[in-house]
Amino acid sequence: MTELLFIRHGETDWNRQQRFQGQIDVPLNAIGREQAARLGARLAGDRHDALFTSDLQRARQTAEPLAAAWQAPAVPVRDLREQSFGVLEGLDFPTIQARHPDLWERWREHRADYALPGGESQRDFHARVLRAVRELAAAMPGRRVAVVTHGGVLDMLWRTAHGLPLDGYRACAIPNTGLNRLRWVGGTLQVDQWADDAHLAGMPAQASAQAALPAAEPALAPPATPAAAG
Repeated sequence: MTELLFIRHGETDWNRQQRFQGQIDVPLNAIGREQAARLGARLAGDRHDALFTSDLQRARQTAEPLAAAWQAPAVPVRDLREQSFGVLEGLDFPTIQARHPDLWERWREHRADYALPGGESQRDFHARVLRAVRELAAAMPGRRVAVVTHGGVLDMLWRTAHGLPLDGYRACAIPNTGLNRLRWVGGTLQVDQWADDAHLAGMPAQASAQAALPAAEPALAPPATPAAAG
């Protein structure tokens, strides 16, 4: 068994602006830096055997206070990046609706095998993420591993652990710097704890992607959330 602590990066301005971040290298904003500092303080006494991070700077910056607290390097792993959204990266939802209405409608269907032009399908993204997790678990059996990554990556892990299809909207909460504790046991993922962001008490409410939902999309508990903001 390998214990896996997955953490979404802190907030960026593009989260607030509801822009597709994908693999564009966006830094944390002031709120995100404070979230990362609180994360480091909360986990300072809970040292893991290794710390890995997506190679994108919003994840690397989030990992910095944790690496300092643990006096351990944060090792970048490219395959832990967010999903690529191709031509839509950098655009906010209203701009996409105006410039690319056909792509907007196709994307909102959330089909596992649909890839935006220049982007990555959900199925290919899922395969990349699971390959990276499998390799980390194989390299560190019986160890405790922390990983700073992205909302889309966490969505893939949630779906995998619960046997959910890759089609459809996200159906789990994934707060910035939330703690998500999983185990890799016999080649399968199990969830022990999800979306614990108690260390952010008193901070501004997190950015929401609810505006991207179709009007007829049913409310879920926790709310369904598109992966675009990364």
